[in-house]
Amino acid sequence: MGVIATSVALNLAKEANLDLVEVAPNAKPPVAKLIDYGKFKYNEKIKAREARRNQSTAEIKEIRFRLKIDDHDFDVKKGHVTRFLNGGDKVKVTIMLRGREISRPIGGVELLQRLADDVEEYGTVESKPKQEGRNIIMTLAPKGKKVHTQSEQRRRGAESRAERQARQAARLAAKQESQAQAAADAQSAISQKTSDKKQTSKEGSNAEDEN
Repeated sequence: MGVIATSVALNLAKEANLDLVEVAPNAKPPVAKLIDYGKFKYNEKIKAREARRNQSTAEIKEIRFRLKIDDHDFDVKKGHVTRFLNGGDKVKVTIMLRGREISRPIGGVELLQRLADDVEEYGTVESKPKQEGRNIIMTLAPKGKKVHTQSEQRRRGAESRAERQARQAARLAAKQESQAQAAADAQSAISQKTSDKKQTSKEGSNAEDEN
């Protein structure tokens, strides 16, 4: 539209039922646009919300292990690591060494590698295992935050119920088929037994007639 007087721009805005909004006040001359200010503010609010949603706010969680840890405790701590990674947080994993373990850190490195392999679906190694004094430290970063909305949870629940119902129906059908087959086999056996009795009786009668 070019450079026009403010009064002209205001009249144009009024005629178009729009707002005259200054978008570059420090420009020479200042730049303004004719827009629907309410719609503009709404769109800006949506953009800000999306920006906050996409902004990384990951925390660094910490999990500590002893080198001599049993399988149950390892699985419990691995579950915590998985939950943190799945929630979008980084995890600092520390192996605490004691006594002679400090001079043989390879066991701690192997334990950390085992953990990294077990949770590779959810995270990757951001910093490889390294010894810092009495500790061996590794940092895991999430592959991507997994957010399950209520609709997704309902859909997954419905799918699970459908799968359970399908399995139950299949088991019931198999059971009914088995029962029907058993009944048919029993009926066949009875019929065969009756037929055998009739045949035996007939043969007995024929023998008496011959005598």
